[in-house]
Amino acid sequence: MESTVTLTGYVGNDIEVRRTKTGVSTASFRVGTTPRVKRGDEWANGTTTWTTVVCYRGLADNVGASLVKGDAVIVEGRVRTQVWTDDQRDLHERVVVEAISIGHDLNRGTTALQRNQRRLADDPAMSQAEATVPADDDEDGAPALALVA
Repeated sequence: MESTVTLTGYVGNDIEVRRTKTGVSTASFRVGTTPRVKRGDEWANGTTTWTTVVCYRGLADNVGASLVKGDAVIVEGRVRTQVWTDDQRDLHERVVVEAISIGHDLNRGTTALQRNQRRLADDPAMSQAEATVPADDDEDGAPALALVA
C-alpha cells in the first residue's frame, strides 16, 4: 500500500522546469512549512522545514506556468527517495515528495483556473498515454470529448 502526504506552505525558490532526454517535462521546487508554537503566553514561528517537491509531465508544465516564489501552496504526493552518483562517483540520496496534485492555498488568497486546451485523439503529437485519459465533463454534464485508444 502506498501512502500520500499533504504539505501546506510557501514556494521557497524559483520553479526549475526541465525536459528529460526523452522529452518528459519535470519541475522541482522547495516548500517551506513553519509551524506556530506557543512560547509562554505568546505565539511564535517554529523552525521551518524545507521539502523538495518534484512533478512530471503536464503537472510540471502547469506548475512552471502557474507558481512563483512566495506563493502559498497545497501539495499532495508520495514520499520518494532519489539516489544518484555524481561526477566524483560519490553516492547521494535525498527524500522528496513526488507530487500528484498541487494548487494555490485559497486560505491565503485567490486564484483563477485557466483550463488547458485539449487535443483530439487522432492528433499525431498526442502520446498513447494522453489518448487514454478520460475527458472532463462540460457544462451540461455530457462528456466534453470522447478519446479513443
